[in-house]
Amino acid sequence: MKTIKIANGQGFWGDSIDAPVQLVERGPIDYLTLDYLAEITMSIMQKQKLRDPKAGYARDFLYVVERVLPQCLERGIKIIANAGGVNPQSCVAGLADVVRKLGLTGKVKVGVVTGDDILSNLDELIANGIGLENMESGEPLSTVRDRVQSANVYFGAGPMAEALRQDADIVITGRCTDTGLALAPMLHEFGWSMNDWDKIAVGTIAGHIIECGAQTTGGNCQVDWQSIPDLWDIGYPIVEASEDGTFVVTKHAGTGGRITVAGVTEQLMYEMGDPDNYITPDGIANFKSISLEQEGENRVRVSGIKGLPATDMYKVSISFSSGFKAVGGLIYAWPDAWQKAKAADAILRRRLDALGLQFEELLSQFIGVNATHEGLGGEPAPDLAEVLLRVGARSQDRASIERFTKELAPLALNGPPTVTGFGGGRPKVEEIIAYWPALIPKSAVVPRVEVITI
Repeated sequence: MKTIKIANGQGFWGDSIDAPVQLVERGPIDYLTLDYLAEITMSIMQKQKLRDPKAGYARDFLYVVERVLPQCLERGIKIIANAGGVNPQSCVAGLADVVRKLGLTGKVKVGVVTGDDILSNLDELIANGIGLENMESGEPLSTVRDRVQSANVYFGAGPMAEALRQDADIVITGRCTDTGLALAPMLHEFGWSMNDWDKIAVGTIAGHIIECGAQTTGGNCQVDWQSIPDLWDIGYPIVEASEDGTFVVTKHAGTGGRITVAGVTEQLMYEMGDPDNYITPDGIANFKSISLEQEGENRVRVSGIKGLPATDMYKVSISFSSGFKAVGGLIYAWPDAWQKAKAADAILRRRLDALGLQFEELLSQFIGVNATHEGLGGEPAPDLAEVLLRVGARSQDRASIERFTKELAPLALNGPPTVTGFGGGRPKVEEIIAYWPALIPKSAVVPRVEVITI
């Protein structure tokens, strides 16, 4: 029975830049997937593209490719990444520069999945009765249309599998589902039908288990975390997928971390939603059908997975301008650190009120005094060594935010004593890019797959 090894070396944009190298160098794999995108990442990339038309993709990807591409080509390892973000074309251009630097020009086939960017089609879609209503509030997109900055459809595994069928060495996408990165190789290698809903669910759940990288192998793990070995050298997850629809979650021998039923279960709960209906563009997975078994050390077998037919809708990730914000802080030292921080916050608020500034929200946190578990109540210890007063302001009025940034620092000399440092210096005004989730009929969008040699 045919088996392939799919390894995920990035759980988010900002994850370890050495993890993909470890996966390639420390054991055999067939596919290296790199998951860079989240909703907030798309917003960040859009802000970067607005400042620089050549930006808007995961630049870390180019560094990774430069380090692993020669070995991947030699050993037939395919790379699949959603590094294209909101600008796949620029990502490919950057990749071509890396290939040229490595002396591999003309030897690398790149599959590019596009069509997810529907920003230029929004007015036509709305005119045709596709309201792109907010999935949380029900409001039509027309209420913020003049402030929309990006709109990207979540494609599934199909277009990526098509690029692999056209013999791509590297597949780059824009917005796609995290789970599709792992499902695509299974569709390609095993010839599974896009209508075999149980098999689609298998690939979807495999992708979900490894999408967050080392979160599956012991990182950020609540279960007996003190005993997890060698987190400094943690291994990243590998799925050994079999044609029959079962798979094993493992990692390279000799790496740190741990793979157990408890740890895999913890990752399965991550962003799960309805366990009966985990919806992706490719199909619906039933998480209650999953059977987990500890097969051996750092090996968990997954079986029994059931699925349901896909819906006729894609999800759309839309970003829009939503005003301005700034966040700053001051650190107060013992004695009476919390009392000083509270007094400083009251002084700041009184001054801002006297200036007549316009804020939609003014949020204060006292780091070191239950800020993470706000609302639990109770008085903190009276001898806290230090407290960070962190204050954030949000407004549609940029001038109000600009003035707010100039009111925090003076408290170091004209407020309570023992300020030991600024928590990040004078606050910086930032534009708020807000998230608008919506649905769109699949019939209204067509993914495009192009395989080119660079």
